[in-house]
Amino acid sequence: MKTMTETLRPTVASLTLFTLLCGVAYPIFSTAMLQSLYASKTEGSLIVGKDGKVLGSELIGQNFSDPKYFWGRLSATSPYAYNAINSSGSNFGSNNPALMDAVKGRVEALKAADPSNSKPIPIDLATASGSGIDPHISPAAAEYQIVRVAKARGISETVLRQLMEKYTEGRQLSVLGEPTVNVLKLNLALDGKID
Repeated sequence: MKTMTETLRPTVASLTLFTLLCGVAYPIFSTAMLQSLYASKTEGSLIVGKDGKVLGSELIGQNFSDPKYFWGRLSATSPYAYNAINSSGSNFGSNNPALMDAVKGRVEALKAADPSNSKPIPIDLATASGSGIDPHISPAAAEYQIVRVAKARGISETVLRQLMEKYTEGRQLSVLGEPTVNVLKLNLALDGKID
């Protein structure tokens, strides 16, 4: 019959070995490998301006309400919009009066900012994203806003469309999802803070 020490020794040795392998060696190796392969993504996909300052992350939207900017999706985070620490959707059902009020308010704001625009308002301009911090809108949502932004900035719609195309991201792996426009990068480019 084995003693308790003889029984515990392989257990403790296995625990120590797998703790070192899985809890120390593997995380260090995988972190180093990913940082060497995807440096910008592992650092938060930061957007660095012409002056070398960090202006934000291309993965997190920012609140723009001035007519001279493209507006992103509504943010349901609290206590302020696009709060990455409190990322969440509104979780309002389609019949919830609070959702209807938010959509009506956004539609009214869009119409007030550009009363001559008679195009249908794309759904992503009137609803919040699942995360509440989505920095992307559809190309249709960006196109809807071109006249307003061009008028507010005094630049041609053609120049805006070219800039919009520059910051339009295609489908992932050419088949997944839909093309999107990164609103933060587009607005920073409009201000001349990035190329």
